Amino acid sequence: MAQGCLKSLKYLLFVFNLIFWICGCVIMGLGIYLLTLNNFGALLSSLPSLSIANVLIVVGTITMVVAFLGCMGAIKENKCLLLSFFILLLLILLMEVTAAIILFFYETQITKYIENDMKRALKRQNDTGVLEAWDGIQKQLHCCGVTNYTDWGDIVPKSCCPHNETCPPQNYFQKGCYVQVRAWFESNFLLIGIGVICVSVIQVLGMSFAMTMYCHICNNYKSYDN
Repeated sequence: MAQGCLKSLKYLLFVFNLIFWICGCVIMGLGIYLLTLNNFGALLSSLPSLSIANVLIVVGTITMVVAFLGCMGAIKENKCLLLSFFILLLLILLMEVTAAIILFFYETQITKYIENDMKRALKRQNDTGVLEAWDGIQKQLHCCGVTNYTDWGDIVPKSCCPHNETCPPQNYFQKGCYVQVRAWFESNFLLIGIGVICVSVIQVLGMSFAMTMYCHICNNYKSYDN
């Protein structure tokens, strides 16, 4: 009975981590794809490496490594790998909870900091990478500047115009990019929340499977010793 339960846990944990690993590959691939389009991280002058693409690549890589440990631990019935998998998932879950608490209590300060950082990046108009990033986000979100087109001063880029060509001020995109980005997050807040909860539930299930299997293996070793 115990052996049958252990085998069921073994294959269940393996399938779980295989799906987890595939998700990591998809996330990393999406990050690489976005990285080839535009480096929106250049809009954050103090944290230029912090872009959606880079974050996705890091998250995808970590997911793949953790899932690989889980797969190998399940197939080999290795206590060390299973325990490592459990600890890593626990640390990731704790970091997610910490990040959520920080965002909840310091939302105003964080959003203000991002807005000011985008304004500082906008002043670096001699930087080709920054200008390309601004052109990309303004075309995609139909926005201009951080708050509006006046942020650009006397030289407003063509990406502020609907057809990416020179146009009079009254035809510029009237909304700022900061407002558009924040509006997108607010409109998709429910979906983002559901996604985060689903990921957390999956992580807890993975931790439960790993620890249950770890305990079964320990009990089997004890029974063999006796």
